[in-house]
Amino acid sequence: MPTFVLMTRISAEELQDARDRRETGKRWLNKVQTACPQVKWLAHYALLGPYDYMDIYEAPDIETAARVSLISRAAGALSAESWQAMPYDNFLKLLEEVQE
Repeated sequence: MPTFVLMTRISAEELQDARDRRETGKRWLNKVQTACPQVKWLAHYALLGPYDYMDIYEAPDIETAARVSLISRAAGALSAESWQAMPYDNFLKLLEEVQE
Protein backbone atom coordinates (compact mmCIF):
# COMPACT_ATOMS: atom_id res chain seq x y z
CA MET A 1 0.00 0.00 0.00
CA PRO A 2 1.19 3.56 -0.62
CA THR A 3 2.60 5.49 2.33
CA PHE A 4 1.33 8.94 3.30
CA VAL A 5 2.43 11.59 5.78
CA LEU A 6 -0.32 13.64 7.45
CA MET A 7 0.89 17.06 8.60
CA THR A 8 -1.56 18.73 10.98
CA ARG A 9 -1.83 22.14 12.64
CA ILE A 10 -4.29 22.86 15.45
CA SER A 11 -5.27 26.03 17.25
CA ALA A 12 -3.52 27.20 20.41
CA GLU A 13 -6.78 26.70 22.29
CA GLU A 14 -6.67 22.99 21.44
CA LEU A 15 -3.41 22.68 23.41
CA GLN A 16 -4.68 24.25 26.65
CA ASP A 17 -5.77 21.04 28.40
CA ALA A 18 -3.80 17.80 28.00
CA ARG A 19 -6.73 15.58 29.04
CA ASP A 20 -9.06 17.27 26.59
CA ARG A 21 -6.42 17.01 23.85
CA ARG A 22 -6.08 13.27 24.51
CA GLU A 23 -9.87 12.78 24.28
CA THR A 24 -10.09 14.89 21.12
CA GLY A 25 -7.32 12.79 19.58
CA LYS A 26 -9.12 9.56 20.49
CA ARG A 27 -12.38 10.82 18.94
CA TRP A 28 -10.52 11.83 15.77
CA LEU A 29 -8.80 8.45 15.51
CA ASN A 30 -12.11 6.65 16.03
CA LYS A 31 -13.71 8.68 13.21
CA VAL A 32 -10.84 7.91 10.86
CA GLN A 33 -10.81 4.20 11.74
CA THR A 34 -14.56 4.00 11.18
CA ALA A 35 -14.47 5.84 7.84
CA CYS A 36 -11.18 4.32 6.64
CA PRO A 37 -10.74 0.88 8.21
CA GLN A 38 -8.12 -0.07 5.62
CA VAL A 39 -5.69 2.63 6.84
CA LYS A 40 -2.68 1.21 8.68
CA TRP A 41 -1.04 3.62 11.16
CA LEU A 42 2.76 3.45 11.24
CA ALA A 43 3.76 6.37 13.50
CA HIS A 44 2.45 9.46 15.32
CA TYR A 45 4.67 12.37 16.37
CA ALA A 46 4.20 15.72 18.06
CA LEU A 47 6.42 18.33 16.40
CA LEU A 48 8.17 21.58 17.14
CA GLY A 49 7.77 23.85 14.15
CA PRO A 50 5.07 24.96 11.72
CA TYR A 51 3.06 21.74 12.20
CA ASP A 52 1.86 20.27 15.48
CA TYR A 53 1.59 16.61 14.50
CA MET A 54 2.92 14.21 11.91
CA ASP A 55 1.26 10.86 11.27
CA ILE A 56 2.67 8.26 8.93
CA TYR A 57 0.20 5.78 7.53
CA GLU A 58 -0.53 3.45 4.65
CA ALA A 59 -3.71 3.80 2.61
CA PRO A 60 -4.89 1.92 -0.46
CA ASP A 61 -5.31 5.05 -2.60
CA ILE A 62 -5.22 8.83 -2.77
CA GLU A 63 -8.96 9.10 -2.16
CA THR A 64 -8.59 7.40 1.22
CA ALA A 65 -5.68 9.71 2.10
CA ALA A 66 -7.81 12.72 1.16
CA ARG A 67 -10.59 11.37 3.39
CA VAL A 68 -8.14 11.25 6.34
CA SER A 69 -7.23 14.91 5.75
CA LEU A 70 -10.86 15.95 5.37
CA ILE A 71 -11.86 14.19 8.59
CA SER A 72 -9.03 16.02 10.35
CA ARG A 73 -10.21 19.39 9.05
CA ALA A 74 -13.83 18.58 9.97
CA ALA A 75 -12.66 17.68 13.49
CA GLY A 76 -11.20 21.14 13.97
CA ALA A 77 -7.66 21.07 12.59
CA LEU A 78 -6.55 24.44 11.19
CA SER A 79 -4.83 22.55 8.40
CA ALA A 80 -4.29 18.92 7.50
CA GLU A 81 -2.19 17.88 4.52
CA SER A 82 -1.58 14.33 3.36
CA TRP A 83 1.60 13.91 1.35
CA GLN A 84 2.40 10.72 -0.51
CA ALA A 85 5.82 9.32 0.37
CA MET A 86 8.06 6.94 -1.54
CA PRO A 87 10.72 4.65 -0.08
CA TYR A 88 14.13 6.12 -0.85
CA ASP A 89 15.36 3.01 -2.68
CA ASN A 90 12.36 3.22 -5.02
CA PHE A 91 13.18 6.86 -5.68
CA LEU A 92 16.79 6.01 -6.53
CA LYS A 93 15.63 3.27 -8.91
CA LEU A 94 13.35 5.74 -10.70
CA LEU A 95 16.17 8.28 -10.87
CA GLU A 96 18.47 5.71 -12.45
CA GLU A 97 15.79 4.81 -15.02
CA VAL A 98 15.22 8.45 -15.96
CA GLN A 99 18.95 9.09 -16.36
CA GLU A 100 19.48 6.16 -18.74
